[in-house]
Amino acid sequence: MTAAESKPVYELDAARRVVALTIDDGPDPKHTPIVLALLQQYGIRATFFLIGENAAGHPALVREIADRGHHIANHTWTHPDLRELSEGKVRDELERTSDLLHRATGRAPTWFRAPGGDWGSTSLKVAASLGMRPMAWSVDPRDWARPGTTVITDRVLKDVRPGAIVLNHDGGGDRSQTVAALKVYLPVLIDSGYRFTAPPT
Repeated sequence: MTAAESKPVYELDAARRVVALTIDDGPDPKHTPIVLALLQQYGIRATFFLIGENAAGHPALVREIADRGHHIANHTWTHPDLRELSEGKVRDELERTSDLLHRATGRAPTWFRAPGGDWGSTSLKVAASLGMRPMAWSVDPRDWARPGTTVITDRVLKDVRPGAIVLNHDGGGDRSQTVAALKVYLPVLIDSGYRFTAPPT
């Protein structure tokens, strides 16, 4: 893996009118199925950054995400601040999650996202040694804070641009505002000529 590949990716090729939709903190038995149905309705492939503990509790949902053609990615086992962990603990967080996702889907994840975007040199080094590239984001509506459906929608539509990587959450709490915002902004982006992509594995 080159030095460039071990640095977080914040956006895709801005020359193309594409957006990458990324969904963090699942799988969640309430919200993930609704998100999957929405993505299917609009023909969108997304990247799901799954927490190992949640994936272990809902293996059928992990398989469904993969079976529907979405990318499965590593978001650690317990969602810690990786900057505060030893190299061994970081490796355990990432390796356990990758092993579980590989067993569940038959594919090893090739992307990793540090919780909170808090990378640190140790997690970047460990992820590279496990064959994963780090993916950040360029559009963060802070939907996890539940600021309201309209606020989430407005923040995405204001900040989105060609090549954007959009951050949303389907796990970690009540994500009904996020689901409602997706129902509003996905068709708006499609109507304005955006296509959705999952970054290459």
